[in-house]
Amino acid sequence: MQRRDFLTKAAATAATGGAILGAPAVIGQTPNVRWRLASSFPKSLDTIYGAAEVFANTVSKMSGGKFQISVHAGGEIVPPFGVVDAVQNATVEICHTAPYYFAGKDETFAIGSAIPFGLNSRQMTAWTYEGNGLKLMREFYAKYNIINFACGNTGAQMGGWFRKEIKSVADMKGLKMRLGGALVGQVMQRMGVVPQSIAGGEVYQALEKGTIDAVEWVGPYDDQKLGFAKVAENYYYPGWWEGGPQVDLYINQKAFDALPAEYKAMVEAAASHAHVDMQAKYDARNPIALKELVAKGTKLRPFTDDVMNAAFKVSNELYSELSAKNPGWKKIYEDYIKFRGDQNLWFRFAEARFDRFMQTQKL
Repeated sequence: MQRRDFLTKAAATAATGGAILGAPAVIGQTPNVRWRLASSFPKSLDTIYGAAEVFANTVSKMSGGKFQISVHAGGEIVPPFGVVDAVQNATVEICHTAPYYFAGKDETFAIGSAIPFGLNSRQMTAWTYEGNGLKLMREFYAKYNIINFACGNTGAQMGGWFRKEIKSVADMKGLKMRLGGALVGQVMQRMGVVPQSIAGGEVYQALEKGTIDAVEWVGPYDDQKLGFAKVAENYYYPGWWEGGPQVDLYINQKAFDALPAEYKAMVEAAASHAHVDMQAKYDARNPIALKELVAKGTKLRPFTDDVMNAAFKVSNELYSELSAKNPGWKKIYEDYIKFRGDQNLWFRFAEARFDRFMQTQKL
């Protein structure tokens, strides 16, 4: 709560040139604004869907209630995968979504969230805020009449729930698997998987009915809520296609440009707060959920080196092909992988050594 209070007071002070929060002479000069936010996620997922609510509530507090954003679950206003079109066409002012859902429009969308064997969550935040990530992605989104703000990250995800054990690449051939984006779908397809694109609220039913053989979503906390353990016992890790998937706010550029400067500052501050809040919740809740799942019979299994090496090779082949045919992808990807190289050079030393030691101790 202290961080939220600080953000509220800091934004108010910055917006008023030092005046205290709630000063009538200043607040009275700002307009009442009402926006609608379309989420790609169901309300049942209080972490990922909840990040949009954290954002909207923070904006409301900062503005003294004058800037209100109503949050709508996937399907309430537009379908979960229709939110980009809705923002682009000003059906809604803002959406909260995973950019890789829209790699079918242009593979470059995926770089704004996660690509196979990409950045982890901290590296993604660093590339966005301190590298060239935000600048490059905004240049790309401009052609969609969108401005983006980072608004959440799940951390490295699990590899998903499988009805049967996966010991090699050969065991993946013919599997119908729900996957989160077109890019990982292309990689998996080359490995023999039949990718399925299904919104979060419909995944359990598909797995239960046998429409699909495997499903990946996020991690233990959300997966436990969705009940996947009831219909598939093999829980694989890691989700090598989602090492640090970022969730974004997409805002209609004209709607954002029309905001007063103080409201723009509030949007930026509230998005950053929700970004931190979302991963904190996942990091706090996933360990407890994982212990509970294992206690009830879930079988934790790592992907074999055979699977990981094959996926890595196929992913890099795909990236080379995309760079050859998509100049927009090539420009951003080259910056991204250079940043990834520098990050992994650092992370392999102090942090990785510390983590490896601590994770082998009896605590």
